[in-house]
Amino acid sequence: MNRDLRGALEQGAMNRFQWTAIGICIVLNMIDGFDVLVMAFTAASVSAEWGLNGAQVGLLLSAGLFGMAAGSLFIAPRADQFGRRPLILFCLLLCGVGMLLSALSQTPMQLAILRGLTGLGIGGILASSNVISAEYANKRWRPLAVSLQSTGYALGATFGGLLAVWLIGHWGWRSVFLAGGLISLAAIPLVLAGLPESLDFLLARRPANALARVNALAGRLGLASLDSLPEARAREQGGVAMLQLLAPELRRPTLLIWLLFFLAMFGFYFIMSWTPKLLVAAGLTAQQGITGGVLLSIGGIFGAALVGALSARLPLARVLQGFMLVTAALLVLFLASATSLAAALGLGLLIGLFANGCIAGLYALSPLVYPAGVRATGVGWAIGVGRLGAILSPTVAGLLLDEGWQPLHLYGLFAVVFVLAAGVLLGLRPVARSAEPLAAH
Repeated sequence: MNRDLRGALEQGAMNRFQWTAIGICIVLNMIDGFDVLVMAFTAASVSAEWGLNGAQVGLLLSAGLFGMAAGSLFIAPRADQFGRRPLILFCLLLCGVGMLLSALSQTPMQLAILRGLTGLGIGGILASSNVISAEYANKRWRPLAVSLQSTGYALGATFGGLLAVWLIGHWGWRSVFLAGGLISLAAIPLVLAGLPESLDFLLARRPANALARVNALAGRLGLASLDSLPEARAREQGGVAMLQLLAPELRRPTLLIWLLFFLAMFGFYFIMSWTPKLLVAAGLTAQQGITGGVLLSIGGIFGAALVGALSARLPLARVLQGFMLVTAALLVLFLASATSLAAALGLGLLIGLFANGCIAGLYALSPLVYPAGVRATGVGWAIGVGRLGAILSPTVAGLLLDEGWQPLHLYGLFAVVFVLAAGVLLGLRPVARSAEPLAAH
């Protein structure tokens, strides 16, 4: 990649064009936050209408996660082949159609299949939008720009929940899917109007009219144009992107990133999935348990922003490691004091803040590891492997409860998971420190 052009973007001040691109990516993540949790918002109403048992509700809740994992693993990598922007447009169409058809579904199996279809689109959008945010931010503000994507996700989930309650009360659960589909489709003109193609992709993959497109972007960025495209590195000229992730020079950071995402999402989805129910099992009322779950999401809004703000001043890997260790400590405290309402709610807010910060930090860290030619593939596979941990986590917790574990003791076990993740991060910190983010390719 041309060091002068990329170096100027790295060191220069952020302009309105860059912040607009990042803002659109935040909006995309807000839509994803709503789409991901729409089944959780409507599960009770769907179950009541169709008389579903627990296993059938579980299938509906899991279908979207399976779709997201598949989208991250198999659709997101296509962004390195066809471009970030076209893939986002395709995935928005997929999400919109999947949500609209979900509103018309007549059986649980139809709805489960359509939730999987919607999840495919969500998985592709999450990886590509995080990559574009990373690529259009300068060096100073990149961690904040990517962390704000997680803030958008939490905001979408929060406001989506409020909208779902209102819609269900007036028009029933199908109206929630209808609204989600229309919102997803409405984002397509927004992306067409304001979201640029990745500069890094154009330089690395050289699609048709690449030089003209690069110079048009350079003008909007306030940078000097190029007379010719720089020579691409061999690694970026071709080959199967997935195999390049496991090439000798990328194998170690790839495996470490995969393990980090798996552990962090394994712990995070236990917290988000089981906390309301376990608080009730510990002696709180059902309403108090729900309140604890809501506070986890509210804390997450601030946690994603906090990790980004701190990373503008401190090394991202160090900030992320601190968040993981603090999360582990808070889970131990939660184990000891969750039977007190005030302590449970206060600690729930803090756990949500730091646990969500861990996920936001990983989203910010992962694009820094990979060169442009395989960046979407690398981020997509990292998220996909993490989704496998997310799918597995609630099941493991349920099995342990069936084996006789005390509900709150599970928090001690999952505290160990976050400590392990902090330890794995030690192996990645030299890579993170040495990578001039997105620059030296």
